[in-house]
Amino acid sequence: MNWLETVIIAIVEGLTEFLPVSSTGHMIITQNLLGIKQGDPFVHAFTFIIQFGAILSVVCLYWKRFFQFDNTPAPAGSNLFQRLKHRFSFYWLLIVGVVPAVVVGLLAKKSGVLDWLLDSVEVVAIMLVVGGVFMLYCDKLLNKGIDENNKVNEKRAFKIGLYQCISVIPGVSRSMATIVGGMAQGLTRKRAAEFSFFLAVPTMAGATLLDLLDLLKEDASWATSHNIAMLLLGCGVAFIVALLAMKWFVAFLSKYGFKAFGIYRIIVGSIIIALLLTGHSLAMVD
Repeated sequence: MNWLETVIIAIVEGLTEFLPVSSTGHMIITQNLLGIKQGDPFVHAFTFIIQFGAILSVVCLYWKRFFQFDNTPAPAGSNLFQRLKHRFSFYWLLIVGVVPAVVVGLLAKKSGVLDWLLDSVEVVAIMLVVGGVFMLYCDKLLNKGIDENNKVNEKRAFKIGLYQCISVIPGVSRSMATIVGGMAQGLTRKRAAEFSFFLAVPTMAGATLLDLLDLLKEDASWATSHNIAMLLLGCGVAFIVALLAMKWFVAFLSKYGFKAFGIYRIIVGSIIIALLLTGHSLAMVD
């Protein structure tokens, strides 16, 4: 990878991280278009690590939520654990929501399934189309039971976390899975989208840390000044672009729903499938 490729991939990540179009899938497509060698450990790590750069924009945009504690009195008779849960309720809900993804993610990585999925542009294309078709109708399917007064509680957080597990498959979209999960639990689009953003922070922080540890354990020779500089540049660009894209997305989703994203996914996925079936390579340069 060179500097230009780093910036291009980081822009794609920043634009797509919070959109229900699969940021990982789009990065895999972009890497193939740029002719970047798939299967390289550093390329895999880069794909995950710059996502954390984009995720940090959530903390920046919603910093009041991340550093606000519940100062209201805990219910009478609460024990120490219950009082702590009450005080740090925001963080407790994130922990509850991230547990399923931790379990599924570790199993997928240990089995080698995750690395295989990250190398498969075919899987990305198919899931873009399948997810796109679902998104054409999901607003009507999920519209029942949605109430402005519904808030995220432990039960809803855990179920949203289960939905997030589906996004281990590139092309599904972590954003789509968690927002759909939230709406299925009766949350409004805006509230579901915001919890999706919040849940992304511990999820991607864990994935980033795990990838860094694996890379350093297997072979630390990748940690050259050039590669580290590319990681820092990628995280920085993804952070800035994601910050701008996130504010736009919440407003657009609240007003128009998923249909436009569904159409986009179907078009992109269909083009890739057509190219692959006709024996064409996605790489612009071989």
